Amino acid sequence: MPVKVPLSLPSAQSLIKENIFIMDSERAVKQEIRPLRIAILNLMPNKVDTEIQLLRLLSNNPLQIEVDLLKTESYNPKNAAREHLETFYRTFSDVQSNGIKFDGLIVTGAPVEKLKFEEIAYWEELKNIMDWAEHNVYSSMYICWAAQAAMYYMYGIDKSVADEKIFGIFRGKVLDKFNPLVRGFDDEYSAPHSRYTQVNSQDVKNNPDISVLVESDEAGIYLAASKNLRRVFVFGHGEYDACTLHNEYMRDLQNGEAIAPPKHYYPHGKVGEIPALTWRAHESLLISNWLNYCVYQATPYDIGKII
Repeated sequence: MPVKVPLSLPSAQSLIKENIFIMDSERAVKQEIRPLRIAILNLMPNKVDTEIQLLRLLSNNPLQIEVDLLKTESYNPKNAAREHLETFYRTFSDVQSNGIKFDGLIVTGAPVEKLKFEEIAYWEELKNIMDWAEHNVYSSMYICWAAQAAMYYMYGIDKSVADEKIFGIFRGKVLDKFNPLVRGFDDEYSAPHSRYTQVNSQDVKNNPDISVLVESDEAGIYLAASKNLRRVFVFGHGEYDACTLHNEYMRDLQNGEAIAPPKHYYPHGKVGEIPALTWRAHESLLISNWLNYCVYQATPYDIGKII
């Protein structure tokens, strides 16, 4: 079923070429259903790539979804085209001042994990967004750095710098097969991770409000959620394309960073040889489960009644 975004959005055209169902407003209003309204706060440096990756996953379900792209006001990203942001993104203050509520919110990762949270230019703004989401969004999904930021702000669980970058494709075990978020999952599956920091697994497990759902022996927690499923934490990057880790590795090398190649990624250890994409099915199922069990079946039909 369709994702509702402007057809002029460059990432929409890329998705249409993949036969992803994109719908504009004129067609959407003819359908007698209320679409789910999902906001994406996109903090990644390459906005268009992240849009494509997330919109592709959101489209793989039987629900009509209306997507709002959000940007920070307190920080203007250096790598994003200003015209693109001004045309297709809205600010949090715009959303807040207009009393807009959302069925779901996705906050992406960001390449800032080496900094303390309080040193991030948009930290105060992000805290305001997380506070606002508690009463204006039914279920929020925080990815990678955003998951660490939410753990820190909401539960006081801080991150620590890993001995080396947690970088590659790592196999995780499903720990709670009866949680709706992992319904239909295999007992074990692999997913991309790309971060310099991590939260302590035991600290998370000791919190009575959090369920750890998927964990890797090498990379730590991949998936966790609050018991009421209104907060979902994804510490990896299941949305990544097959080439994304390679592109990040090349970027880090060009920036002069002393970094090892991503683990369990390059076929036969041949740097530059892009592997087969083996994780999208589970990530698609995760997003579908989130939309179905955490959002669609739980959010009020009258979106204004979200509390």
